[in-house]
Amino acid sequence: MASRSSGGGGSIYGGAAPYRSREGLSTRPMATSDEIQLRIDPIHGDLDDEITGLRSQVRQLRNVAQEIESEAKYQKDFLETLQMTVMKAQAGVKNNIRKLNKSIIKNGGNHIVHVVLFALFCFMVVYLWSKMSRR
Repeated sequence: MASRSSGGGGSIYGGAAPYRSREGLSTRPMATSDEIQLRIDPIHGDLDDEITGLRSQVRQLRNVAQEIESEAKYQKDFLETLQMTVMKAQAGVKNNIRKLNKSIIKNGGNHIVHVVLFALFCFMVVYLWSKMSRR
């Protein structure tokens, strides 16, 4: 199995430590490319173990990539559903505001006077009730 080296990792690794397996396999960054060169030393280490370890890591990365893909699809579907719901709600609010405006124009502005008079009446009732409860 491969293990991480104790180095901090160069900029080519994106801040992550480069992989270094046993003595026989190590990575070298190329100066002008995003590729990684492998240097295999056949004297040290068993190549079959290294290949098996690499296959295992590739399989794990593929599974992670598939999970990320399925999560991204789920979130995309969720966002599309949410967007449709918001659009329907906006259309409903717009229709209700339009109906309310038509109703105000049709019935006149007397409803505001009625609301103010009701608020004054409620205030007077509470005021009188508080005066009566003190006695």
